[in-house]
Amino acid sequence: MSRRIAVPLIVLTLGAVASAAYGSAASGTVASARPAAASSAPSLKAGSSKYGKVLFDRGGRVLYTFARDHGKASTCYGGCAAAWPPFKVKQAPKAGAGVRSGLLGTTRRRDGSLQGTYAGHPLYYFTGDKKPGQITCQNVSSFGGRWFVINPNGKPVH
Repeated sequence: MSRRIAVPLIVLTLGAVASAAYGSAASGTVASARPAAASSAPSLKAGSSKYGKVLFDRGGRVLYTFARDHGKASTCYGGCAAAWPPFKVKQAPKAGAGVRSGLLGTTRRRDGSLQGTYAGHPLYYFTGDKKPGQITCQNVSSFGGRWFVINPNGKPVH
């Protein structure tokens, strides 16, 4: 009788391990093209770029702000958020090198998730930026507004 119970448990366990491994591999493949899921302790840092000092996440991915957003509320949803994923967090980001901690904050999205903000601007990634340090959509008009990298003083770079 213990064999009958043990075999299904082993099969279920192996299935769960295989599923978890497949899921990890699949998400690892996507992670190179998309930002990571919400982090519990994200940090921002200022780094050099051809636009001067701008904000990057801990992994070196640049962050953008959307001129159509007014105040802390995001207006980027649906197709916009697919192209410009929000910088989702579980708590306010931490200040890294060159970042002013007093300018860091969060805003609540319609789905209840938190999005990191800087100087009151919701922050986003761009899916076309495939590697750390890459900035491919500075000062571009898309989804009804312009997109800008943001400097350590909290101002969009025009």
